[in-house]
Amino acid sequence: MILDVLARHARYRRWLPGLGPAFGFLQQRAKPPLAEGRYEIDGERMFALVARYETRDFASALPEAHRRYVDVQYLVSGRETIYWTPLEDVATVAKPYDLERDIVFFARNSLARPFELAAGQFAVFFPDDAHEPNCHCGPPAQVHKVVVKISRELLEDAAV
Repeated sequence: MILDVLARHARYRRWLPGLGPAFGFLQQRAKPPLAEGRYEIDGERMFALVARYETRDFASALPEAHRRYVDVQYLVSGRETIYWTPLEDVATVAKPYDLERDIVFFARNSLARPFELAAGQFAVFFPDDAHEPNCHCGPPAQVHKVVVKISRELLEDAAV
């Protein structure tokens, strides 16, 4: 997992060049009034999902992970708490892997580590990062978020 501000994205391009187009999209497009929906960056290899929502209570969240895609979650506005756990610490599957949605949910455990994601910050979640996004930082609040989905193959190809 990586947590940082978008203004310092260049340091990660050096080690993970496949993140470059995602950061380029976020710098150019992830500004109000970016509309909700799906934005193609590189077909199924990289695309962005834009959403506006109200944060939820931690009790309603379950740890999730993805097998085919890496998530770059960026907040355009608002703030939320995300809980992170290394995948090896979430053993019990709560909802089986959904191939179409590329998501598996796990039973909650006591090892989840919370952190706050605020406007202008991003978090990168790799397939070995279980995460519970969209949770309150106090009272429920409105959030405008962009999640760039990057295929593992694209990251691996760029690293060669």
